[in-house]
Order: sequence, then structure tokens, then C-alpha cells
Amino acid sequence: MTTSPKTAIILGTGLGQLASEITDSYEFPYSEIPNFPVSTVEGHAGRLIFGKLGGKDIMAMEGRFHFYEGYNMKEVTFPVRVMYELGIETLFVSNASGGMNPEFKIGDLMIITDHINLFPEHPLRGKNMPTGPRFPDMHEPYDLKLVALADKIAEEKGIRVMHGTYVGVQGPTFETPHEYKMYHLLGGDAVGMSTVPEVIVARHCGIKVFGISVITDLGGFEPPVQVSHEEVQIAANEAQPRMTEIFREMIKRS
Repeated sequence: MTTSPKTAIILGTGLGQLASEITDSYEFPYSEIPNFPVSTVEGHAGRLIFGKLGGKDIMAMEGRFHFYEGYNMKEVTFPVRVMYELGIETLFVSNASGGMNPEFKIGDLMIITDHINLFPEHPLRGKNMPTGPRFPDMHEPYDLKLVALADKIAEEKGIRVMHGTYVGVQGPTFETPHEYKMYHLLGGDAVGMSTVPEVIVARHCGIKVFGISVITDLGGFEPPVQVSHEEVQIAANEAQPRMTEIFREMIKRS
């Protein structure tokens, strides 16, 4: 079977259900791909899938790699470099995140319109790769036309979506109450432990990006609420059908 995907999807914690929507699929475990890291986090299956979604050829990562797992940024973002070499032009990213915006509810879909990078290592540190300039512009990390398309689809289908800025941090601890408050004061609406490195490298490669954060917990409010990885997975799982519907329709129309 031959395929020529122009679109790729990275599926975050608890968001692997979309993979079951991919037809005519064939897959490769990460462990069988040369130089690929291996997912070590529950909720990340660790498979690279090729097939069709919304009638279009796509590739999907069911599970990603995180800096907190001990990988360096070159390893975390290596799959995006592979996507570029395979001809990917548009990247859809998803993640589970903690909401800090008082208007958010658990289970909300937040369309990412910007991010704040608080990782201790930058994915472009070191010798510049020839895919982009030494100092790439980041005035539009998330494609505004894709954001507008997602808004249109969500309105047509009656799906509640929010907009916001995603704060990327190292982890693996969940945030303290005052860390949540600090990130919100910085301009963040949701916080998580992934996505930002991949987006930076994608933009360095000239790949357009669209992102959705599933709000799986809330922080920075009184009284503080305890959160667990299991609860995050449950909340993400419940939001999956709505996210999948938006992704599928966007890919179909783009």
C-alpha cells in the first residue's frame, strides 16, 4: 500500500481513540523504527500509523515523547523532523492540560492560539538545521486560518470550544496552586508538559500547526484540588469524540 500524507497528527495523553477512526491503516511500533524513542507513559500507545482520515492520507503518532522522560529535545522532536522529510505540510497536535482560566470547565476543548515556552532546554539549541533560519519568526505559531476553520466547524456541530495560550513546562509534577496562579498571571490559560517543542520545530520546518488542549483538570482556584494521571486520562477520554470530530472535518475540508 502506498500513501502520500501531507497531514500529521500527534495524539497526547488519553487521546489515542482517534487512531481507531483511521481507515486503510498500517502501523509501526516505535520500537521498530530506527532512532525513534519509545513512549514510557501510560496512555501513550507508541505507534506510528499511516492511513486515511476525512478521506485524506494522514500519518499519526499514537503517543509522544516528553522531556521529563529523560529524552533530550532533539529526541523529543525527532518525529517532527521525520514528518518534514516525508513531506508533511500541516501538523495537528493534541494534549491534556490543566486549565487556569476561570471560564474553563473540565472536558473543554481549548484551541491553542499561542504558547509560552518554559522548558529549560530549547529544541533549536545547537547547530542550526537547514530546514529553517537560525532565528525563526514565531508571530503565528498556530495557523490562524486553521483556527478560523475549527471555529466554523465547532459552531456548525454545536461543540463548545475555547481559545487560549498554552504554557509548556518540564514536569513531571503537576503544578502547585501558586504555580498555576503564576502561569495565569504570565498570560497562560492552560499548562502542560508537551507540545511546545514539537510546535517550535514544526514551524522551523515551515509546517503549519493547529493545536487543541483538552482541559482535564483545573488549578489556581480555591480550595486547591488534587489531581492524578488516571483522572486526567478519564477526562481526556470523555472529550475525545468531540476533538476527533473537529480534526476529521478539518482534514476533510483542508
